[in-house]
Amino acid sequence: MPRTLSLTPAHIARVHRAVPDTGPPPGMVLHTDADYAEWVARMLATAPAGPLRLFAYGSLIWKPEIAHTAECPATAHGWHRSFCLRMIRFRATPDCPGLMMALDRGGSCKGILYDLPAVDPGPLLDRLFRREFTVKPINSMPRWISVNTAAGPATALAFVMNRASPAYMGRLPLADQADMLSRACGYWGSGAEYLMNTVTHLEQRGIHDSGLWALQRLVAARIDAAD
Repeated sequence: MPRTLSLTPAHIARVHRAVPDTGPPPGMVLHTDADYAEWVARMLATAPAGPLRLFAYGSLIWKPEIAHTAECPATAHGWHRSFCLRMIRFRATPDCPGLMMALDRGGSCKGILYDLPAVDPGPLLDRLFRREFTVKPINSMPRWISVNTAAGPATALAFVMNRASPAYMGRLPLADQADMLSRACGYWGSGAEYLMNTVTHLEQRGIHDSGLWALQRLVAARIDAAD
């Protein structure tokens, strides 16, 4: 029987507000075209033989940036989903910071393994990298990781948290995560919307993340209490 989320579109509507994009805050340094080209070259130089694969654990499941030719469930051991990346733009603002999910060390994470098209991979990775990381020092760092599938082990590209980043928040208590996600909103939408979309699409793929499930209950309760 499908589970019913506590966090609903009605909650999202109450959190949403129109927020203009005022651009990068003062002091924020962005990656340049040359930086992205260097990352693409670096990752291709260390890529495994065979088709390129991408491990999706969050928004790449419900909003893929690039086309893929096949997909299957996969588990990454040694990594877990975590709202550990502090945000002040996109789904937050400097005066009301939010959180974004990242792949942090420890535990395990069930996700989706995508096979990428067998074409020139450079433009594909460039487009993907421009979506996944924008600021310096890098937050979501591209890395080749090992994953397990029903057909056996595979090596896939994933975006993992750079713990040296000043935006890394560590293991925040769920209550603190809920406080931030229930309030933050930027020109891309709210943190609560991001959470609801992620949990919903994971459940549709048969992936139940108990931590995220508890978090969405807390965020819904925070929004209700604020009203």
